[in-house]
Amino acid sequence: MSNKVLRSLQNRTGDLCVDLFVRDNGTFGYEECRQDPEDPRGWFSLHRYAQQAFETEESALVHARSTVAWLRDVE
Repeated sequence: MSNKVLRSLQNRTGDLCVDLFVRDNGTFGYEECRQDPEDPRGWFSLHRYAQQAFETEESALVHARSTVAWLRDVE
């Protein structure tokens, strides 16, 4: 199953992001990712939330904001 990222929200320092995505089966989800400046491989998943499924993008975002503390400060 592949995921299509709909939005990627970054923290103020640009080293963390939350990707909101839709799966092939029409469910939505999110994952928190990290990027280290000294690592040229780019972003990598922190493997915390991607297995959860939501009926809408908005419900995935609401849940992400309730579980990822820094995301509450991002518009």
